[in-house]
Order: sequence, then C-alpha cells, then structure tokens
Amino acid sequence: MAGKKYIYDFNEGDASMKALLGGKGANLAQMSKIGLPVPPGFIITTDACKAYWTQGQGLIDEIWPDVLSAVARVESASGKKLGSLDNPLLVSVRSGAPVSMPGMMDTILNLGLNDATVEALAKVSGDARFAYDSYRRFIQMFSGVVLDVSAGKDEEDPFEEKLSALRKSLDVEFDHQIPADSLKKLITDYKEIVKKAGHEFPSDPEKQLRLAIEAVFRSWNTPRANTYRELNNISADLGTAVNIVTMAFGNLGSDCGTGVCFTRDGSTGENRLYGEYLMNAQGEDVVAGIRTPSPIAELENVMPDVYKEFFSIAKLLENHYKDMQDIEFTVERGKLYILQTRDGKRTAAAAVKIAMDLYREGLIDARTAVSRVSPDQVEQLLHPQIDPKAKYKALAKGLPASPGAAVGEVVFDADDAAEKGKTTPVILVRPETTPDDIHGLFAAKGVLTSHGGMTSHAAVVARGMGRPCVSGAESVKIDLKAGKFTVGDVTIKKGDFISLDGTKGVVIVGKVPLIEPTFSDDFKALLDMADKESKLQVWANADTPEDAKRAFDFGAKGVGLCRTEHMFMAADRLPSMQKMVIASAKEARVAALASLEPMQKSDFVGIFEAMGGYPVIIRLLDPPLHEFLPNIHDLKKELSEVGADSDRGREIKVEIARSAELHEFNPMLGFRGCRLGIVYPEIFEMQIRAIIAAACEVSRKGLPVKPEIMMPLVGIKEEMRRLEKMAREIAAEVMKSEGVKVDYKVGTMIEVPRAAMVADEIAEYAEFFSFGTNDLTQTTYGYSRDDAENKFLGFYVEDKVIDNNPFHVLDRDGVGGLMKIAKEKGRGVRPSLSVGICGEHGGNPSSVAFCHAIGLDYVSCSPFRVPVARLAAAHSALGKLK
Repeated sequence: MAGKKYIYDFNEGDASMKALLGGKGANLAQMSKIGLPVPPGFIITTDACKAYWTQGQGLIDEIWPDVLSAVARVESASGKKLGSLDNPLLVSVRSGAPVSMPGMMDTILNLGLNDATVEALAKVSGDARFAYDSYRRFIQMFSGVVLDVSAGKDEEDPFEEKLSALRKSLDVEFDHQIPADSLKKLITDYKEIVKKAGHEFPSDPEKQLRLAIEAVFRSWNTPRANTYRELNNISADLGTAVNIVTMAFGNLGSDCGTGVCFTRDGSTGENRLYGEYLMNAQGEDVVAGIRTPSPIAELENVMPDVYKEFFSIAKLLENHYKDMQDIEFTVERGKLYILQTRDGKRTAAAAVKIAMDLYREGLIDARTAVSRVSPDQVEQLLHPQIDPKAKYKALAKGLPASPGAAVGEVVFDADDAAEKGKTTPVILVRPETTPDDIHGLFAAKGVLTSHGGMTSHAAVVARGMGRPCVSGAESVKIDLKAGKFTVGDVTIKKGDFISLDGTKGVVIVGKVPLIEPTFSDDFKALLDMADKESKLQVWANADTPEDAKRAFDFGAKGVGLCRTEHMFMAADRLPSMQKMVIASAKEARVAALASLEPMQKSDFVGIFEAMGGYPVIIRLLDPPLHEFLPNIHDLKKELSEVGADSDRGREIKVEIARSAELHEFNPMLGFRGCRLGIVYPEIFEMQIRAIIAAACEVSRKGLPVKPEIMMPLVGIKEEMRRLEKMAREIAAEVMKSEGVKVDYKVGTMIEVPRAAMVADEIAEYAEFFSFGTNDLTQTTYGYSRDDAENKFLGFYVEDKVIDNNPFHVLDRDGVGGLMKIAKEKGRGVRPSLSVGICGEHGGNPSSVAFCHAIGLDYVSCSPFRVPVARLAAAHSALGKLK
C-alpha cells in the first residue's frame, strides 16, 4: 500500500504494538521509552515481511530509502557512521515475531565490518584482537545465515572446524585467547570457505544490511520456523519484524561481558535471578553453548556495580510487564546495555508457581493467574519422574536444564530422532542443539548435550516442550561419525538405552523405573481459582472405585461415564459372564446374571461413595457379547489339546458354536448397546437393579448419592421409550423393596447421527444427553477408527487433507454440527436437559473450548486429564481458548 509506514524508530513504539513491531521490537521500544539503557535502533515492521512474501525484491527497493534515513538517525544518536574509517557503526540485525519463537529465526551481529572498517574499529577500540574477533564472527554468522554456507549432515561446521584447529595449534582453550595476527589468518581462511561455496563476501556495509534484512524475512519460512509454529499453534500469517540495533560489545576485554537472565527460575519458579553470563564474549556464545557460562550470581563478585544496576532493572521490568522476564544484556567497558526483554519460557511447574506467587504479591489478579498457565502446560505436569526408590549409578552429571525424567534409545541425529521416535522412545544426544534440530527435539523423550548452559538452545526449547534435558555434561565425549559417546571408559552406542533425570542433571546407563508426579498445593489452588471462572463442569470417566477416588481427588464434579462392561472382565467375574453369553435360554442367562448382580452392586456402592454425592452416570452394557468369549482360534487350539470328547472339550464346542452364532461382519454397527437390552432385557434389568440397590444402600448410610442410568447407542424414539419405562419400573420396585427413595435420572448417549437428528423425540424420555464422540466420529465420517488410524489418517493430516485427526481433536463442523443440533432440539423439548460429552475429546483443550462455546453443561474425560480439562474450561470462559 502506497504511503504505508514500514519503519519505526525505538522512540515511536511501545509494548502494545507487538503485532506490528514484533515482540522484540515492541519491548525494545518500551524499554527505551521508560529510560532503560537500550542502544539506538529502529524496526522494520511485520507488515513489511508480509509484503516481502508477495513483492520480493520490489519491497526491499520500496523501503530502502527509508531504511537509509533510519540508519542516518541511528548514526546521529550513536555518534558513529556505517562504513566510516574513523568511527564505524556496527549493528545487529535480528528477527522478532509477535509471538516468541526463541532461536527459530535468524540474527546477524557485527554487521558493517570489512577489511577497512575492521582496522578503524581496532584503532577506535585500542584492541586489535577484539576487532578481528568481531570480524571473524561476522563473516561466520553472515555466511551461514545470508549466504547459506553450512555443513553437510554429520559434518562439522567448516568455520568451527577452522577455529577449533587454530585453538589446538596455539594450545589455547578459549576463543578470546587467540591473538590478533592469528585471527587475521583465520579471516582469510573464512573468506576462502565462502569462495569455495561459490560466493564473494560483500564488503559494502549497505549491501550487507540489505542482504541481512532480506535473510531475516526469509527466515520466517524456514523448515525449523514452520515446524515450531505447527507444534505451538502459531499462525503463519503473523510475519517477523526486523530489528536493526547499534552493537554493544561484550568482547572488548575483561571489563566486558554478555549474558541471558530470567527474573525467576524458569525450571522451578523460585523468585531469584536465574541466568548466566560470559566475560569477554558476545551474545551468541551464551545461547550457542560453545562455552559453558557462569551463574549470574557470580557477576556480583566480578562487577558489583553492574550487578546492582542489572538487579534493579530486572525487578523494574518484571513489575512493568507483570510477568517473569527473559533479559539479554551486554556490558561494554563497564556500561550495562539491555538488548532484549520478553516473557520468559518456563516449565509447567514453574508456570504454576510464578502465577501463584505473582498473584500473592499483588502484581496480577486471579483471572490473570489462571490465564498464565495453559492446558498444554498442565499436561507437562503429568510427566514422569525417576522413582526415588530406584537404585542406580550416575554415568555423568550435567546441568538440570529441564525437569522430568525419560528413558530411551540413544540417537545422535535430529532426523533419526524424528523417524525412530514415531515407534520407539529415543533420547537425542548432541554436542549442542541448533534451531534446525527442532523436529528431533519434539520427537525425543529427552535431550542430552555435552556443551551449553541453562539458557542454551536445547535447555530453552526442552523446557518449552516439557521434555527433560541435561545440558553441559562436559564429561560426555561425543563422536557423531562413529555414532557413540564415551564417559571415561564407558561407551554408549546408538541404540543403547539411557535414562535422564532433567531435574537433577543426571545421565544413567540403561533403564530406570519412573513414577507419576504429584501436584503441588499451588497447583491445587490455581485449579480452584480456575473452577470459579469456568462455566463448564469437569467430570471424569471412571469404571472402578479406585478410578472414581482418583477423579474426585483431581477435582472432578461427577462421573460422566462408568463403563459397566469393564467390570465383567475381571478374572472372578468373566466365567459368569461367559456362562451368560453362551446360554441359549433366558433362564440360563438370568441364573448367570444373578451371580454377577452382587458384584455390580458392590462396584457401584464403591463408586458412589468415592464421588461424595456428585452425579455418577452409569452406561449399561454396550459392547457385542462375543467380546466376552475367548478368541475362536484359541478355543480350537485348546480343543485339539483336551480332546473333543472330554468334559472341557464339550464345553469348548458349545463356546465355539456360540461364538460363530454371535459373529458379525461389522460388530461396531451390530448387535450391541440398547439393542442388547431390548432383545435380552434381563441383562439391562439386572444392571438397573444393581444401580438402584447400590444407591439405596449408600443413602441408608446417610451419604448423598446421585445415580444416572445411561442407555447406549439409542437412535430411535421407541428404543428410548421402552428402556426408560424399564428403568422406571425396576427402580420403583427396588426402592419399594429397600424402603429407601433416591433421586435418579435416565438418559442416553448420543453416538449415532440419527440420534442427533431426532434428539427432540428422544428427549421426551431422556433427562440427559451425553455425547459419545468416539463412536459419533466413526459413524459421522464412516470411519472404522482402528483401520483409519492404521491406514490413512496419518497421511491425511500430513498431506493437509484434514487439519487434525478427528479422534484426537473434535471435528467442529461435522460432529460438532450434530452436537449443536442435538442440544438445541433436546432442550427445545426438555429445557432442563443436562448435556455433556464423555468421549476422549472431553480432555482435549480445543474440544473443551468448543463444548463451552455451544453451551454444554460438562465435559468428562479420563481421571488423569481432569486437571487439563479444568484449566481448559477456565481458559474457554476467559476467552483465552477458542
């Protein structure tokens, strides 16, 4: 658009402009506005990035005069000039999306150096070694990012290879120990690498700047950036801003340094500065893991005045943004510069503690605290830890970069991790990770690096993904080409199992037992706050008293699905169930059911008591009867072993005959659910008696009880009428016999499309609807779930035929459309109709948001997902999840 403003100086923006200026640019502008020590600079907007992807070079041509004008303003503010042979201006060119994507896009430092300006920099700084070190860094970074000069798979970076060889020849350990003359020779070698790759390294600073800006725009659509956005549900339409900032040098000498610091501990949430710094270094040295940095607390001893100023600024920024901040800083000749602040990445446990601490400190209110912890982060709290009773010997010790524990086979390559991780748990082992490893980090159960600190790429990304990570394990010597690593005299090869304890920073040979985590008091308090914001209740699917107790402890407000068939599979019950299935006469079925009835009643008593008066929906027998019989091939094998004329042989022949009689070509759509209860009413009658008798027993104890009887697979009004009549008559008989009256409901599961379309008719006899979205998805799509997931659904998602597997994320248009129809028709007839969902979707955050949007009363999910659903329900009510 003609006349559109694409460039903003720092003094023209603020933190509210993240969509336009990107998170980094908006925060730099905000910090500049409140008077913090930010180097001069300007921002090219995200709109420019979007325009670049349609106009290409034409956009660069259009904005170039304005870029040069902005450079002139920076020159004026800094007292330096781009390309000057007296006092050259050097700048960094950094990406900055509206949503934080750490390490996913590109950055170039020290831009403006060439063979002439490097000499000027040496003269101005009085330090030739610093000047040539900055130049070699610029060539290396610019060549990789802009000119795409990089190593092949399993090859060492050609620049790092030359640098490592130089250190070895000089017998020095660190880069800052390399003298200026040697760096000059290294620069010549670097240029030769670039030439061999088919490029001439550009010497004109303006050309360098133009190419760098374009490279940052291009980095928005690199495979690693696209993968990160897909994994984190970030829109590809946002674009990235480009930040051009005057360089502050941390590698000028012993009174210089650079660091990354969080205002609170990103692993635990503890209220203390948590970060690292390196003396005489530039920023990429910290995050790249090339050198292992020092803890930020030690800066107080080295530079007490700088530390005091930084501590004050860190608290100011946290109070200003009202959240834990991730701050990048540089110290140049004793002067502190703040290069970036953003909301810090944190583990799930830390997110909970930080949110609750900030709430107690009065910085945020309850609604904000709830919104600060995402449902996805709650899932990470469910990750395992190493069993404290386990006995093991640590192979190596590194930094506890991301908590949790993992066991897996060792792989050394991100591609291998992504492929093998589909079927096998893997641990990705690398010297250090780079943004290009993002797909492997996602696929791996855990990450081990031999270099890098607590703020290295591996550490930050692992924490964000909830993966355990041990970083900076210096005793781990990795040989990528040989596919092995050694620690002392112990060798671990590709495919060997290791265990990681990311909480303690420990590497262990072999497999160690893991345990499920427990929830902190802070987490329980946060969930209680979340419940006050929610419109949806969260119930649980529970088939046993133990499941019900766990669900109650996790905060479930009811049982949305108790599957009675699971009770029949226990070893002491299955024989009676099999007798019932085999029986050809009603009398024999009734006799077999009579032995099961006390067991069913006992189960229901336990579940009712565990739920403390919350509603309990019990689904009557749903699966086909043949599922309770042994596999017919196993029966034939046993028959051949025992003989056809033996007593057992005669029993087996009856079982085989009955199995053949019950065989169905498509059992999912066959003789199951309410059809069983209508053809064999004695089955449902026994279950209804057990439910009401159990409720009467609990009520006699003075305990509250709310049973709800659910008829499965109803699709016809007459089915519901008959079964509701059956339930009312039996309930009346039992309550009269027991001398106790209990309130109860009768309803149905909506799991076939016809039930949704005639929901008004079914609601004449049903007091509640529960959407069984697993079967409703199968019958709506015409998919057999097992076959679809094994044969083509993975391809459909990967090839963008569909956005998500509909069995994982609720299909809002099709299945969701039927849900809306059923709810509206049902409540049109019965306004008091209770409506919920009890399929696996009940624990999926996106699906919970949809259930909130269409006005359901509750979602029901597995007990372990109840905390996820509780927070998802709150986020839906707060508008954070849609």
